[in-house]
Parts: sequence; C-alpha cells; structure tokens
Amino acid sequence: MVKLANPEESQVKKATRAAFGATLAELADDGVPVVAVDADLSGSTTTKKFADAKPQYEGRLFNTGIAEQNMIDVAAGLALTGKVAFTGSFAVFGTGRVYDQIRNTVCYSNLDVKIAPTHAGVSVGPDGGSHQMLEDVSLMRGLPNMRVLVPADYAAARSALRIAAATPGPVYVRMGRASVPSVYAEGVELEMGRAYVLREGTDATIVACGVEVEQALKASDILADAGVSVEVIDAFSVKPLDIETISASAAKTGRVVVAEEHSVYGGLGSAVAEVLAQTHPVPVRFVGMRDVFGKSGEFEELLGYFNLDAAAIVEAVKSLMA
Repeated sequence: MVKLANPEESQVKKATRAAFGATLAELADDGVPVVAVDADLSGSTTTKKFADAKPQYEGRLFNTGIAEQNMIDVAAGLALTGKVAFTGSFAVFGTGRVYDQIRNTVCYSNLDVKIAPTHAGVSVGPDGGSHQMLEDVSLMRGLPNMRVLVPADYAAARSALRIAAATPGPVYVRMGRASVPSVYAEGVELEMGRAYVLREGTDATIVACGVEVEQALKASDILADAGVSVEVIDAFSVKPLDIETISASAAKTGRVVVAEEHSVYGGLGSAVAEVLAQTHPVPVRFVGMRDVFGKSGEFEELLGYFNLDAAAIVEAVKSLMA
C-alpha cells in the first residue's frame, strides 16, 4: 500500500502543474534526454522552471509561440532524434486544438511524446467555460497507443511525469491549475496500470481520479459518521485501468460511485462501467460534468455549483444505499 500524507502534510496545498518543470529538471539531472515544447505558456505550465534550473537546460525548452499544432509536430521530430519530448500548453489547446496531430503523428507512429498540459477541468476557475477542458480524458483515452494518467496531487503528478518519461510511446498526463491538498506522502512512487485503495470499506466503493480523490476521502468521512463504510480507490491510471482492483472492490461492496472532474461521457466513469459490465455488474452512479460547459468562478465554488464536491458524492452513495 502506498504511503499517504499525514494530517500535517495533507494541509499543504500545491497545484499539480507545479510539479511539471521541476520534475523535468530532476529527470534531466538523472540523465534522461528530456526536452519540453511549449506554446507560449511556459510560465503558466511551469516548463520555464525546467529551462531556468540550469544554464544547459535553457536550450532544451522550445517555445513555438501560439502554434499548438506545430508544438506537437516539433515534439514528434525531437522524439525521432531520441529525445523524450514533453508538450505543455493548456489542456483545451494541448489536446483539443491538436487532436489531429496527436492522433496521426504521435500515436499512429507510437512516438515517445508525452502530452502533459495543465489547466484541465473546472479548476481553471475564473478563465471560464472556454478554457475549462472537460473532454480531454475521453479524447486521449480513445487513441491507440496512448496511456492516460490523472494525478490527484503534487506528489502524484511528480510520479506521473517520471512514469511518463520511463514509458516508451505516447502518455497523457492531466494536470490542473488550482492548488489542492496533499493526498500522498512526498516522494510517493505510483505505477502505470495501478489503482490504489486509499481506504477500505464494505458498503460502497468510490472510484475517483484527480481532484476528486480528495473529495472522495471527505465524502467517506461524512458517510462514516452516518454509519456507512466506503472504500475509496484512486484510479490514477485511467488507461490502462486496474481491472482487478476495481472489480474486486465492486464484488465486495456491490455498489460503485465514480467521481471525476470531467464529462461523464467517455472518461473514467465510462472506463469503469465498461469494466464492470464485463467482470462484475453492479449498480453505478456517476459524479461528473453532465453534458455542460463550465462557468467562470472560483474552483471550490464551481465544485459545489456543478455537484462535483464531497456532498454530491455522499448523495450518490446514499442513492445507491436506498
């Protein structure tokens, strides 16, 4: 079992995007031939921290300007020279605007390009619906050769980036803008294809990813006070999904709620439902964005407005219990 943050550590808030540039610098220090390609957002994505870490790393960050399709193709070219190429930008641009290039240049040729945008989901906050990417997991999950990682906090993001660098071929790492509490202990090492049981329970299972993991843990506390025992699973690796862990939990509890800061269509909820339909069918409820665009607002306020918070997860569990 992975080590979780202690109560004092859990109060420390960091954005998952904050791990990006710093981790690339660590990888370079370890001798990994990483390069970063960004589309005029290196300050926001933090890839600039990679370039600033050491003078010799400055030449390993390539800024294509506001030309996201070119960003992907430059990364593909660098991968063909033996580099491990990470792309930046915001998720709405770094997956949506460049889907054709990711599909036909990166995935079709199975190149060593890591799609690692930031500012995914409603955690973008005041930037509003135009910038709150809620379909990216669906887009990336459907691509052959693409793996999808959705870290819950800074430590998990750092681990995800290191996994991406060590995994040949395309990997999608989804990161956010908002500072979020720590779920895992500093230095945690997660694995591709693994889901993690963070709390054991008998009455229902909550499968979550990203910022919803912390909300799921809060929901489990609320439900425990009401006498409901809930198992909480972090589906850190959305693709490949840990079929064994999720199916075993569903068999034990008989009820599953899936929580994600993403559309309920095509993301983690769809992946879990596909697995359970084939392995252990049980009643399932989905907490996520329901066929709507986001709105401008503060992150915490948007979680409540769109029924993505702990209270919404509690209600979903209660509906299954009924």
